[in-house]
Amino acid sequence: MSGGESSKGGAVSPTEGSPRGGDVLSVLEERGFISQCSDLDSLRRLLAEGPVSFYIGFDATAQSLHIGHLQQIMLMAHLQRMGHRPIALLGGGTTRIGDPTGRSEARKILPIEAIDANVAAIREQIGRFLDFSEDRALLVDNSEWLAPLNYLEFLRDIGVHFSVNRMLTFETYKMRMETGLSFIEFNYQILQSYDYLVLFRRYGCRLQMGGDDQWGNIVSGMDLIRRVEGAEAFALTSPLVTRSDGKKMGKSEGGALFLDASLTSPYEFYQYWRNVPDADVETFLLRFTFLPVGEIRALGRLEDSEINRAKERLAYEMTKSVHGDDEAERAREASRSAFSGGASGQAGGGGGDLGEGIPVVDLFARTALCSSKSEARRLVQQGGAFVNDRKIDDLDGSVGASDARDGQILLRAGKKRYFRIVIT
Repeated sequence: MSGGESSKGGAVSPTEGSPRGGDVLSVLEERGFISQCSDLDSLRRLLAEGPVSFYIGFDATAQSLHIGHLQQIMLMAHLQRMGHRPIALLGGGTTRIGDPTGRSEARKILPIEAIDANVAAIREQIGRFLDFSEDRALLVDNSEWLAPLNYLEFLRDIGVHFSVNRMLTFETYKMRMETGLSFIEFNYQILQSYDYLVLFRRYGCRLQMGGDDQWGNIVSGMDLIRRVEGAEAFALTSPLVTRSDGKKMGKSEGGALFLDASLTSPYEFYQYWRNVPDADVETFLLRFTFLPVGEIRALGRLEDSEINRAKERLAYEMTKSVHGDDEAERAREASRSAFSGGASGQAGGGGGDLGEGIPVVDLFARTALCSSKSEARRLVQQGGAFVNDRKIDDLDGSVGASDARDGQILLRAGKKRYFRIVIT
């Protein structure tokens, strides 16, 4: 699939006053997107000459992308706003093999039908961020050219350009050599390199981007274009995003934080960003929003309780871009309507003092998590009530101010519904 697809919800298009030409890399550098580049000066000149087609690949290993992918999607959106053409490559073909990058064991091989369904879902998600009208961006699936490959011809024409010795120097393969690397996985880098060559030939693609863990694969594709076509192409990677507290970016307490609302609710998504460590707020605003850098710097300088304003802005902007204005508003209002203890220690609507403790059944019944005390009682009996990730199994238990962490108590019903109580 390529070109001609209509824009979805929050898709972006070039905006008046957007930096163009030689300013492009300066914008990306200022926002923290650039880690490694094959030739930064030459790429800067290429981008200054006019619109450049570039690509980032997304394998279809799940029915939804997660926030670990968002940095690359935002990078594409920023470049499109600055006049360049993104190619979003969906890995309907490469997913059949599985990328060994960053993994200690082989990925589970998915049925082709499952891969096709994942591709369709991811296609819709990417469409929220990019403008596909009038070929301003392209959406392609590499199964189109990988699935019908003639193996003998491919080995002769493409495989001949790869050195096994050099491939084994890349960190991905070095790590897997210790735990076992299958032959099918060993082919992944060759296929990804071939993707770059195909996109160069079809669309004039001159730049491939990805996370730092993709450097070896991207450089191999760049070298393949040079060997086969005698042309210059470029590689650029971004730093992998990790939180300052050491947690892997994209993980919530229950697992990956998905862009699909059926897997991660908009409220849960909002709360993740609302509760990131203070030290991460500026970095995440720079990489995951379109707010002006000056405004972001000002928000990042806030301290103590004031930093919560910056976190709320981050959470709102993120939820709006992924789930739309209405869901962002609802999530923000739900977060703001959390209990606030007054000077006397009363928690929301009266009927109990947090200092003395509120019966857990009463507390859950007074939130949006349960419509009645009987429902709250069933929730506890069925093992679905949690306070700060502590499972509640005592119907006669209570929750008080002593349960607060950093001035908050987090209630959870089941796996995905949360309610935050703020102690003020």
